[in-house]
Amino acid sequence: MKKYSFYFLLAFAVIGIDQAIKLLVHFNMDMGANGQIKVFGNWFKIHYILNPGMAFGLDPKDFLGGWGKLILTAFRIVATILITLYIKYLVDNQKHKGLIICMTLILAGALGNVLDSTFYGIFLKDNVIAGSPFALFHGQVVDMIYVDIWEGELPKWLPLIGGKYYSFWPIFNIADSSIFVGVMVILFRNEAFFRKTIVASEPTHENLSAETI
Repeated sequence: MKKYSFYFLLAFAVIGIDQAIKLLVHFNMDMGANGQIKVFGNWFKIHYILNPGMAFGLDPKDFLGGWGKLILTAFRIVATILITLYIKYLVDNQKHKGLIICMTLILAGALGNVLDSTFYGIFLKDNVIAGSPFALFHGQVVDMIYVDIWEGELPKWLPLIGGKYYSFWPIFNIADSSIFVGVMVILFRNEAFFRKTIVASEPTHENLSAETI
């Protein structure tokens, strides 16, 4: 278990910070523009909203019907299990530490939002999605980090999202940031992360010489 300890601690730290900030926002801020706190003018703000569960604030019921939130939450739980197994594989096979750290950040972010979706509908007032068959697995994700690039109503002719009010970039949280950082570093460092495994599997010139002798 010792070889996993650093990654466990990293994941728990990210999840702990994410959940602490979400609960601080929930219990100490008013929702929406009335309660927002300007950090850097109108560009960067702390702005409390509830996200029904999909990117850009989209409601899963619009795509998957009345059981959409439950399906989405179940998918996230399965995804976190698969990511956990992949991290175990990476550690057991001594893959690049940077890759393992990135996957741990992605796992921590996913788990942070899974906790919201699974339990917040039960424990936080007015958090459950309206019309849900039950509270468990039907909580809304707490978002609060607002980078105000653009906000307004999208043209009505756009399919699915037209005629609705959005903010771009979307308001996000620490869990989302953790996932974003993990994914971006993997994309930009993929050659370094995976080269070690390729090089290790290829025979070196010295090894070939020794075998020939």
